[in-house]
Amino acid sequence: MSMTSMTSKILLALTALGTLACACLISAPPAGAAPKFYDDDPIAVEPAAADASATEEWDVDLIIDLAANSFAKLGDKTPKVRAEDINTIDEVPDSDWFINRILAKPLTIDDVVKGPLVSGPPDTTSWTVTRPKKEGAAPGFTARDGHGDLWFISFDAKGHPEAASGAILVANKIFWALGYWQVENYLVTIRPEQLTIDEEAEVTPKSGKKRPMKQGDLNRVLKRAHRSDDGSYRAIAAKAIDGKVLGGFKYYETRPDDPNDVIPHEHRRSLRGLQVFGAWANLVDMKTSNTLDALQDQGGKKVVRHYLQDVGSTFGSGANGPHEWDEGWEHLFEGDKLVKRLVTLGIYTQPWETVDYEDNEAIGRFEGKEFDPTTWKPRTRNPALTRVRADDTFWAARRVMAFTDDMIRAMVGTGAYSNPADAKLLADVLIQRRDKIGRTYLVPINPLVDFKFESGTLNFENAAVAAHLAEEPKGGYTATWFSFDNATWTTTPIGVPLTGAGTGVPAPADLERLAGEFVKVRVAAIDSPHEEWAKPVDVYFRNTGGSWKLVGLERMP
Repeated sequence: MSMTSMTSKILLALTALGTLACACLISAPPAGAAPKFYDDDPIAVEPAAADASATEEWDVDLIIDLAANSFAKLGDKTPKVRAEDINTIDEVPDSDWFINRILAKPLTIDDVVKGPLVSGPPDTTSWTVTRPKKEGAAPGFTARDGHGDLWFISFDAKGHPEAASGAILVANKIFWALGYWQVENYLVTIRPEQLTIDEEAEVTPKSGKKRPMKQGDLNRVLKRAHRSDDGSYRAIAAKAIDGKVLGGFKYYETRPDDPNDVIPHEHRRSLRGLQVFGAWANLVDMKTSNTLDALQDQGGKKVVRHYLQDVGSTFGSGANGPHEWDEGWEHLFEGDKLVKRLVTLGIYTQPWETVDYEDNEAIGRFEGKEFDPTTWKPRTRNPALTRVRADDTFWAARRVMAFTDDMIRAMVGTGAYSNPADAKLLADVLIQRRDKIGRTYLVPINPLVDFKFESGTLNFENAAVAAHLAEEPKGGYTATWFSFDNATWTTTPIGVPLTGAGTGVPAPADLERLAGEFVKVRVAAIDSPHEEWAKPVDVYFRNTGGSWKLVGLERMP
């Protein structure tokens, strides 16, 4: 890949390790003698080459973060550019930000039901409360279980049984399967007599002066939680993450003291994709305090791993009950709408004001009939989501569409809803919203994927057709072939454009003469009702001696 795309920070780190050639993530315009592709392209893992031991914990103030995202234009001020955390075939490599799971590899129903659960549930015979909950609206605290392991406990809000806990359990599986680092969340039942307070536990009341935690403090937490008829509490136990906790990550710029954090967060496709993933699950609460960075051991050095830690404010409920009517439809502050409502004395209305939600206490306000992925919004503006492009949403939509109906219903089953009608409603809406996402983002772009060059034919798949969202173009496909000089980036036509029906186009007969060299192929649809399909996808292959390896794909250069 092009060395010009690397930042100076990662160049220094990788030079020290002698691994410069493996580090670049995206192609750049021709610059001098820099080749377009390197021997290890396309890379499958984004390198974390430098030791990050010096990275320090930071505290991003919730109010300041909310205000900055609501009123300031954060991050890179240039127009929307191609994501920078992608490899040469337009995919996101595995990293401490994202792991390819659904679509990239076969996942079974058992896989998505298990999700991130690897350690096993807590020992619930006893709980020792070590401190009150630091952030978030849900009632909860931090405690050690019977084995001495540390867990973060959160309860359903009083009067809203199963709502918050069910959402956490299901969303945890969804976002794990999508590729995000997730904490382990287990459903537990807690009885007051199992709870004791650690001798060193402290609370900070409004006076600001710390004091020992007392039984009254614990009782106030339980008073806000929903209590079952038998006196027990349904709760979520989230296992503490290994390593040193560093606080959350922002959705823009980089963490300045992490030498491996060199890509501005607003230019990470893995974060931009949350425009689609968030819309699907209605993850309205995207803020720094719902993320978590942790300094962990990896290959003999310390690196920062980035967790999408709290995905519980999803579907139709939040920590304290159903979402507000406008959540998912509007940001908390939109000046133009506020002015219109004031000027018209409230006559100005928005679509959310007429949505016919099904009244459901466990699921909350969550529907798919009026849902429009293109207009969905989290509570506050998000710098990564505002940079999203059509190639980003296409990438994300393919992953959403990879969830089968059976997978979705199985993941919903992990929410342990006592009423089968609640689980059915959640699964039905997720399926409905999934299909809308596919129709919205897979069709309005050239959707060709999975290119393979074998036996004299260029084979590929049309993602929109495979998802039964569109028909094959009437005229088939055309492929224009070029030899490609990797050093100078120049191309030379090979023969004339060739056409093929279905998902295969013949290759020129004399390509074998290019042993060890590269070819570029421009592939587009013929006579398709979708005009965007006529815009070609550029793919690059390298002759590796008897076979052709896909090394490049550009859907939106």
